[in-house]
Amino acid sequence: WGTGELLQYDVSDPFHPLLTASVRLGGVTARTPHPAEPGRPLSGAPQMVEISRDGRRVYLTNSLYGAWDDQFYPDGIEPWIVKLDADPETGGMTVDHRFFPHGAEFRGLRVHQTHLAGGDASSDSYCYR
Repeated sequence: WGTGELLQYDVSDPFHPLLTASVRLGGVTARTPHPAEPGRPLSGAPQMVEISRDGRRVYLTNSLYGAWDDQFYPDGIEPWIVKLDADPETGGMTVDHRFFPHGAEFRGLRVHQTHLAGGDASSDSYCYR
């Protein structure tokens, strides 16, 4: 929460995880902006993470629970969703500069979790046998 940093590790050898990428967005102290709007500090930090089944897209939202959001961000949270492009073979993540729904687009609602169409998200796996 403090730094707003998301880390990616190669865990093919679980006894020797290898850091392959990191992305900073928002955070309690840093408020790192999205590259599409570098002059606009982000409120909140990556909270909920959804990974596409092919491992190439990672979606981040910035609200966990309203009561906790209010404690950590007493000035409020402007909602946002960010898409990262990931390389599942070699590692690495980059922020998609073209994908940045935020603020008024959510009509005053907070953004908690992303579900991709057709069960194409990590949290939708339980729907299939």
